[in-house]
Amino acid sequence: MGLRRFVRNWQASRRLPPPANDPPPVRAPAIAGEPSDLDFQMHVNPSTKRPRFARHSGIWKWIGDNLAEPTPRVLELGSRSVVSDALWRSFLPGCSYVGFDILTGRNVDVVGDAHRLRDHFEPESFDLVMAFAVFEHLAMPWIVVEEIARVLAVGGHAVIETHFSFSEHELPWHFFQFNAHALEVLFCPELGFEVIDSGMDNPIIGRFSKAADPYLQGQLVPELYCHSSIIARKVRPVDLDAFDWRALIPRLAGASMYPLDSDMERSGR
Repeated sequence: MGLRRFVRNWQASRRLPPPANDPPPVRAPAIAGEPSDLDFQMHVNPSTKRPRFARHSGIWKWIGDNLAEPTPRVLELGSRSVVSDALWRSFLPGCSYVGFDILTGRNVDVVGDAHRLRDHFEPESFDLVMAFAVFEHLAMPWIVVEEIARVLAVGGHAVIETHFSFSEHELPWHFFQFNAHALEVLFCPELGFEVIDSGMDNPIIGRFSKAADPYLQGQLVPELYCHSSIIARKVRPVDLDAFDWRALIPRLAGASMYPLDSDMERSGR
């Protein structure tokens, strides 16, 4: 579910007619505050990765500008028209398109489980595999990435946008939230991928509510972003039958580590 649809549903669920003589309903700014320049103070962490061109408002344009020629073979996961309706027609008008979804509906050509793409498509069948607001609804997204690596041709691209900070929706099928680092771990070199761009977009202002534990009430929550995205290119074939996620750990641990100054002893607290 996209952001606009969630907000509409949330508002509709609370749009009950007030009893006579009741005061008008409270406006959202009275609860959360008006957007202002003060908001920028809540998103200042230089370590937070922001996308260069895989931004929420620009990712489709990048697809159209860079992946539309020659005629690409395109697989869209979660293609059913829920919030938007077949955007690929505007940005990839000449492509060979397959819409894939767990349910039947408009813009769906094949019904199936993304964890089992191999049951529907031959290896290296597509030049572009894309998914928007889908990965948070996958029970085992790492398995789906393996399946994407299987059906994506060498030189092809995976374009994924999902959520980092967002409300639960489409329950009970809402399982995960991702930052850019999580997506880069999934679309890893061991599966043949090279990251073209990734990051988080659309900052959110958050605070703990009056319903939170007393020591948290009113505290601000910085560095929240709604969307998280990645564009990755498959640069080499991989023997997926021999692939093991555990084999990534030595590389990850060698390239970076949990911040050492995060504990009380090292930070002097």
